[in-house]
This record gives sequence, structure tokens and C-alpha cells, in this order.
Amino acid sequence: MKLPYWHIDAFADRPFNGNQAAVMPLDSWLEDEVLLAIAEENNFAETAFVVRDDSGEADWELRWFTPTEEVRLCGHATLASGHVLLTRDGGDRVTFRTREAGILEVARADDGYELALPLIRTEAGEWAQASALLGSRPQEVWLSPDGYGIYLFEREGEVRALDPDLRGLRALGNDQFICTARGSDTDVVSRVFVPGGGVDEDSFTGSAHAALTYFWTMRLGRDSFTAFQASQRGGFATCRREGEKAILTGPCVTVVEGTFVLP
Repeated sequence: MKLPYWHIDAFADRPFNGNQAAVMPLDSWLEDEVLLAIAEENNFAETAFVVRDDSGEADWELRWFTPTEEVRLCGHATLASGHVLLTRDGGDRVTFRTREAGILEVARADDGYELALPLIRTEAGEWAQASALLGSRPQEVWLSPDGYGIYLFEREGEVRALDPDLRGLRALGNDQFICTARGSDTDVVSRVFVPGGGVDEDSFTGSAHAALTYFWTMRLGRDSFTAFQASQRGGFATCRREGEKAILTGPCVTVVEGTFVLP
């Protein structure tokens, strides 16, 4: 069986930046164990699979897999999927029906694409065990019940210098550990660790920025801000809040287009 395959750098304006995603449109769903095996073979933070949606709710169904598991929400691979389908098929926007994140949309924008995600709310809390494993004590901790944790630091340099105990964080589950501070070249800087989900440090995390959009628009007192995820590859986005949606704007680059051969 031969399957279409795209390798996309999302939230990147040139190759080798942003976050890598594989995008694979399918005629119909393969068995879950096959999807997971393909994602493990690709070995990216996420592989996105799309199938035409026959429910009438959206244009496509969308699922995401890390090399170790299926995930509830992935922003960068959704942006990459929109880039692939709009480039291949034309049009100005495309919608996706997901299993746990509702209907998502990618639309063309002057600076690339706009990705509409559900806003992720967090509340002030404490997780002493996680904070102790980050390598530096955060000023504040904000948590959501579905596994997103924001750890606020006083300075950008602290975030960039973090050397967390990844093995210790992995033992806490597949939560996202989102470390953030005010930025120098952008309004906000962050790093995101998800070792329990098979991604020690993510390059650019769209879902984390759906949480950061809620957190930072309240703190900054305005509806939008610029953001940089300070991973080794790095990735930029503009984030704005529209009601209960986080709108992330960024470009994508096609790196590879080819065929995945399935035995």
C-alpha cells in the first residue's frame, strides 16, 4: 500500500525551523496500531492523519499520533495539515473534525495561516514536585485539569537556561510543562517539555500557546501578543484571543513530498 506523505515545518518561514510534522491524507482509517506504527517510524513529535469527513460537520477528520500514543490536541500538526490541503486542493480555509478537541479551522492569512484552537484556561495552583524538577523555581504555577501546566519565571534567561530532570517529569505523566516569561524580541518566550508523551522538548507547541493565549492576554491586558518558543529549532507565532478561541498565526514550509510504502 502506498500512502501520500508530506513533511512540513510548521510555524517556520524557512526549512529546519519551527516544528516538524508528517501529514498523511488517507482514503479511510487504518487500524490504530498501524497508525501508531507509522507515527513511530516517522519519529516526529506528531504525525497527522486526515480522512474526508462524511458527517457534514467539517471537511476532514483529523487525528494526531506521537511516536508513543494518540493525543487529544496538536496545534502545529493541524496547521501543517491545513497547509498541505490548501496548497494541494486550493481554497481559503479548511475545517477538521477531531475526536476530543471539537472542530478546528485553518485559514489563509497574510503571514501564512491562522489556526483556531479552543482556548485552554488555567488557574493558579501549585505542583511542588513538578516545579522542583524544572531546574529553577518558577514564580507562579497555573494548571488546567486536562494536563496543561504554565510555570512563570521572572526572566527570559531563566527559561532559556532550564535543564529539567526529564526522567522525573516523565514519571509524572503526559502533562505539558510550559515554562514562560516576558521576552526581549517578542512579548512572550516559552519552552515546552512533554517527556511523558514521548517528546522531551517540543520545538513549537500550538496547544501550549492556546493555554498561553489565555494566560498572557489576561496578564498583558490586551487581546494579542507575539511569541517565540525557544527550543533548539525555535518557532514564532502571533497569538490572539477571540472569545473562547485562541488564534495562532504563522507560516509553514514543505520540506518533503513523497510516498510512504506500507507493507
